[in-house]
Amino acid sequence: MQQAYLRYYPQLKPGLGAVSSLIDERINVHYDSLEPALRQMADHGGKFLRPAFFLLFAGLTSPQFSEDQIKAAASIEILHMATLIHDDIIDDSPKRRGAASIQAAFGKDVAVYAGDYLFTVFFDLITETMTNSRFLTVNARIMKRILNGELGQMSDRYRLDQPLLNYLRNVNGKTAALFSLAAEEGAYFGGADHRVIIAAKRIGQNIGIAFQMLDDILDYTGHRLNKPILKDLATGVYSLPLLMVLADHRAELAPYLEKQAAMTTADIKAVQSLVVEFGGVTRAQELAAKFTAKAEQQLAALPASPARDALEKLVAQLLKRTK
Repeated sequence: MQQAYLRYYPQLKPGLGAVSSLIDERINVHYDSLEPALRQMADHGGKFLRPAFFLLFAGLTSPQFSEDQIKAAASIEILHMATLIHDDIIDDSPKRRGAASIQAAFGKDVAVYAGDYLFTVFFDLITETMTNSRFLTVNARIMKRILNGELGQMSDRYRLDQPLLNYLRNVNGKTAALFSLAAEEGAYFGGADHRVIIAAKRIGQNIGIAFQMLDDILDYTGHRLNKPILKDLATGVYSLPLLMVLADHRAELAPYLEKQAAMTTADIKAVQSLVVEFGGVTRAQELAAKFTAKAEQQLAALPASPARDALEKLVAQLLKRTK
């Protein structure tokens, strides 16, 4: 697995290296059609954000990482990978992390099997580490939250009267759920007290919401790396900047949005320009800043430690990035 994560949190090299090695070991299957797909997903891995948060929150009270902590951190990344593969199937996405998506490279059948296989790996890892822990139930609930976020997003496709509350509910499931799980679970497996565990859960949730909002904003400002701009718009997924102005400027935006899947590149660029002109990006930035500030305030209230310092630095980099 590529170790791109070392650029972002070199202090976690031993822990994330162990997580990476464990994932490589667990995706070693003996099916010729499946292993190349799983290997491609692993080799084009992301920034390991979720296991990094797990290990940093564990590090608040646990300077050394145990085998169970490594397995729990790996389980979160495995679950994330599975959801990405299935997302790409639903969206018919040609790209993922700058390379061909699994469904584009190997076909939808292999992609479904690859995602399903990763779910079984996830279940193996959590049952090996959490059989006598309440987090077995927590993980089941997180999976339900993720699915509800996906279902909510699907039901709101092309909906011109979509309430902002629906967007927040969907983001709370699709994106924030895994960040919240990583933070809460990390604090728990690190041996933190109940107060810190509850705080970690809330911090992770606010980070996840702000993270998704910033992704949505970057779509409209046009500064993205390895990601197509506004790829969701033509599929009816209306993100934060658009929703911020859609109610007040429906007359101007509807002629483009009502084309739905028939929207052209020119239509998408026109919507992008109008959203910026009407202040959608600015209003979205203001809302994202509130969730960012809340996460930073909650982090500052945690007991002082090198791990907290590292978390504060990572959150600042993550939620104030420009591309």
